[in-house]
Amino acid sequence: MSSTANRIGTGGGRWGMRADVLRHGDGHDSSRVGYVELFFDLVFVFAVTQLSHSLITHPDLTTLLHTLILGWAVWWLWIDTTWVTNWLDPDQVPVRAMLLVLMLLGLLMSSAIPEAFEGKALLFAVPFVLIQVGRTLFTVWAMGRHWPENAENFVRITVWLSVSGALWIGGALADEQTRLVLWIVAALLDMAGPRALFWVPGLGPTNPHTWSVRGSHMAERVSLFLIISLGESIIVTGTAFAELEVDGVTVLAFLAAFVSTVLMWLLFFDRSEQSATAYFSSRTNPGMVAQTAYTYVPFLLIVGIVLTAVADEVVLLHPLGHTDTWTAGLICGAAAVYLLGNAFFRRATGGRWSVTHLVGVVVVLAAFLLRDALTPLALNWASNGVLLAVIVGDVVLSRRAGHSNSPDPEGSGCSESGDGGI
Repeated sequence: MSSTANRIGTGGGRWGMRADVLRHGDGHDSSRVGYVELFFDLVFVFAVTQLSHSLITHPDLTTLLHTLILGWAVWWLWIDTTWVTNWLDPDQVPVRAMLLVLMLLGLLMSSAIPEAFEGKALLFAVPFVLIQVGRTLFTVWAMGRHWPENAENFVRITVWLSVSGALWIGGALADEQTRLVLWIVAALLDMAGPRALFWVPGLGPTNPHTWSVRGSHMAERVSLFLIISLGESIIVTGTAFAELEVDGVTVLAFLAAFVSTVLMWLLFFDRSEQSATAYFSSRTNPGMVAQTAYTYVPFLLIVGIVLTAVADEVVLLHPLGHTDTWTAGLICGAAAVYLLGNAFFRRATGGRWSVTHLVGVVVVLAAFLLRDALTPLALNWASNGVLLAVIVGDVVLSRRAGHSNSPDPEGSGCSESGDGGI
């Protein structure tokens, strides 16, 4: 990839931060994940924990909807910050200070997640909007003198985030039913912005070529967030098991939970991530690939992981007896969402649609129909069996094609423009 300095060009703006805090150069050192970025991620360990525990405490469809909305906000906040640190150097003092301020606000926001639709709506919404708008204005200022083209892009983003931010704040001030509607609209607006290229009257849309993404940095950051989510699954399993009497059934439930986490790790990190990172890093214009594969699609993977963590705790607590619709839906739905997310990820990073993943989605959803014949523990192991079958089938098909560990190394599923295949 060309260096950021080359992409900026020789011209500069007359306003903005005098110090140059952009990332420069090529290679690993210029794209490495900074320690302050990892420190920043600690807030999101807490946020993911809050999301899963809310659903464990209140197992109903309303809470599931609330969790998806709040989870989307948490993910959007994190990935937007990742885009910014893809361009701004976190080792520079102003950028580091900005991230520390975001950490504080993020901690406040995350603390309100369990009661965000009740008495702590403002405690959730105000820090969220301050982070989104404040970080974007900081980026406008940081880039104004040194990368005016992208600074103008962040002006557009500020407009979009200000509009959605008004809906987030307005929802926090409204009654619970109105809040739900306004927050859904706000979340959809946040989702639509990148696809609309942040079009603003008078400014028009952003030129996608402005998004000269450092592929290895973006891929590593998203992978780290998935590790955070998988870590939450481990914490939930370990905490629940530690509070139970140990017997044969409990051990089998514990092993089922652990195996599900391992299988999810293998599905992404062993079968998809390496070839995707290589594909992404090789694109001459990876911005649109990053928008699909590393901005939208990972949310499905995270939802699958969080729902699996919740399902694992439910099974640990009630492994035998009748499998109710809620438990069966969690077990089978989580696996289906995670498999579908992996299929989308492969498609968006140069591969064809994975037949094994799509068949796995159908099979695990069909397993939901067996809920009356299986205990929660048996259904959990059946779901694990589907995930394992997908991995084995994927390995077999890859070896037959002569391309082990690569869904489609030639990238025949995408054009050379690197705009992703979805």
